[in-house]
Amino acid sequence: MTPGSAPDTEQAILLAALPDGTTARLVTVQGGLGLRSRLMAMGLRPGATVRVIHNGGRGPFVVATGESRIVLGRGMARRVLVVPDAAAEVPRPKA
Repeated sequence: MTPGSAPDTEQAILLAALPDGTTARLVTVQGGLGLRSRLMAMGLRPGATVRVIHNGGRGPFVVATGESRIVLGRGMARRVLVVPDAAAEVPRPKA
């Protein structure tokens, strides 16, 4: 772990990289105040549990949090860092 970094951040991956059906915990949003505020207003805040409903590579990116379904643009999904549930098998980029 690097000094000053949270352990969760080092294990985090982009929300956009998760396949359909994967559940994860939101760690942080890499964006400006406007994006962070917009996502928080929709219920996507640090600590929230999200489940990927649709990530087909094209079209909208759909997640669920609580009883809500939220449609995100792919650019937004690429700015959200999450930690997948331990049981989730998520493809990791090769080093």
